[in-house]
Amino acid sequence: MKLATFRLPLAALAGLLVLTGCPDKKATETAESTVPAEPRLPQAPVFNADSAYAFTARQVAFGPRVPNSKAHIAAGNWIVAKLRSYKLKVMEQPFEAMTFDGTNIHARNIIAQYQPRAVRRVAVFGHWDTRPFADADPDPKKKNKPMDGASDGASAVAVALEMARILSEQPDSLAPNVGVDFIFFDAEDWGHDESTQKDVKNQLDGGTTDSWCLGSQYWGTHLLPANYKAEYGVLLDMVGAKDGSFTREETSRTSARAALDKIWSVGTQLGYTNYFRYEDTGGITDDHVYTNKAGIPTLDIYDHPKSGIDYFPAYHHATGDNMSIIDRRTLKAVGQTMTQVLYVN
Repeated sequence: MKLATFRLPLAALAGLLVLTGCPDKKATETAESTVPAEPRLPQAPVFNADSAYAFTARQVAFGPRVPNSKAHIAAGNWIVAKLRSYKLKVMEQPFEAMTFDGTNIHARNIIAQYQPRAVRRVAVFGHWDTRPFADADPDPKKKNKPMDGASDGASAVAVALEMARILSEQPDSLAPNVGVDFIFFDAEDWGHDESTQKDVKNQLDGGTTDSWCLGSQYWGTHLLPANYKAEYGVLLDMVGAKDGSFTREETSRTSARAALDKIWSVGTQLGYTNYFRYEDTGGITDDHVYTNKAGIPTLDIYDHPKSGIDYFPAYHHATGDNMSIIDRRTLKAVGQTMTQVLYVN
C-alpha cells in the first residue's frame, strides 16, 4: 500500500509522519464521529472463530507466501481447493509483473462466487501474498528476512474462507439475498517503502504502475468476471491481531460511505465497538484504491493503532507478524460483523 496525499491544517502538519503499509500510507488528523441509531438485525449464521484461526495457521504453515516461491504456489493451490470444496464458482487469473526491484514474478488472483446468478452482489477483497522482506522490523538483522504475514494477508483470507464455508452450508431459505464474490489479490505487498528502503531504487517510479497492489491493479483493468459490478466491496487487510482496531479511513468514507456506515452500525449493534471505532482517519493507498477506480465502491478495514502517531501496528512488515499475535476475538468481531452485514438490506 502507499500513503495518500491530503490537505491538513498547519497544526496537524507539524506532527505528520509518512508511514507505509502497502506503504505510502499517510496519517492525517482524526475526528470522532457521531454513532448513529441502530436498526434491529436479522438472523445470520454464526461465524466460527476457531475455524478462521485454523485457516490462518494453515496459510502460515506453508511458509512466507512470496511470489515465485514453492510456498506461494502451494498456498494458492490450497485456497483454490478450499473454495471449490464449498461448491463455489472458482476462477483463477494468472498474470506476470515486474516489481520495483526488477524481479519478474508469476502471480495469480483468485476469484470465487457464492450465488453467482444473484443480480445484487457484494465483493469481499483481500490479498494472499506476503512481503518478501521485513524491512520495518526493529531488529536491523531481520530487515531482509521474509515474514509470516499472519495478520497482514492470512487473517483476511481466513475470514473470507470461513464466510464462504458457512454461507455454502445455508439452505436456500436461509441464504442472504445477495451474491458474494470473494476476490483474493496477489502481489499486493512487494512494493517500495520510501521510509525503510531509501537506499533501494524504485524501478517503477515515474511509470504508470504503482509498486504496491500489483494484483488489484491488474484485476482493475482486466475485470474477472468480465464487466464485473457490485453494490459495494469490502477490503480486509490485517484483521486478525489481538486488540485489533479499525477506523473510518478517508477513501472509504468518500467512496463507499453507505457501506461503511452499515458495517460500523452492525459492528456496534453486535457489541464490537472496541474494534469498529467511530474515528475518522486519513486515507491510505491499498487495494481498495484500484477497486474503486474499477467502479466498485470499496472501503478498507485494516488495523490502525489506537494511540500514538503511527499509522500501522508494530507488527506491520516485521517478523513479529506471526501466529503469536493472532486472536480469535478479533477474527470473530470482523467475521461475524461481515457475515451479519450480508443479511442487512
